[in-house]
Amino acid sequence: MSEARDDFAGLVNRAAYGQERVVLMRHGKPIAAIISADELAYFEELEDRDDLLAAQAAIDEGGETAALDEVEHARSR
Repeated sequence: MSEARDDFAGLVNRAAYGQERVVLMRHGKPIAAIISADELAYFEELEDRDDLLAAQAAIDEGGETAALDEVEHARSR
């Protein structure tokens, strides 16, 4: 982490322009990563696709459906 503080801009540039994944370590254990915005978008697309597949599987199994505003309202209680 101290190395990351000393050269944060360099690490961001390595991720953004060098397409390198930079893993931040604390006491020898990975705690976070710096990745390019393109990689983040890719991972978010994968996550969205997984969510859609899970939702479709639940519907196919006869799961109950609800409008998003109903679900959000139920969560806020």
